[in-house]
Amino acid sequence: MGIWAQRVVVIDDDTDTLEILSRLLRDQGAEVVAVDHAGAALATILGVMPDVLLVDIAMPGLDGVSLIRKLRSLSPERGGRIPAATLSASSPDAEERAGWRAAGFQAHIGKPFDPAAVVALV
Repeated sequence: MGIWAQRVVVIDDDTDTLEILSRLLRDQGAEVVAVDHAGAALATILGVMPDVLLVDIAMPGLDGVSLIRKLRSLSPERGGRIPAATLSASSPDAEERAGWRAAGFQAHIGKPFDPAAVVALV
């Protein structure tokens, strides 16, 4: 199953995670932009206008939830409705997942992640 020409922005402060996800998605045909800190993420998203976002929840400074809330405040034409999934090493409970959905995420990918599940999600 290919994901040819899907533009994906991956935002994570862990460079190993960025490298693994980038390689995985590129091998399936996606165009990937990797961002290693949330501070530059919004400008990158607006410049790239990706089809999908994969966002680490726990980052220093601006966390994933705050980032997605800023993005969701924008009009659809400016990227306010880009589908997004959380990346998290923790095992979120139902309340935490509900909070992520309320902020604007549609899905969750746990770390370590299943490569096939990531590709299927994208």
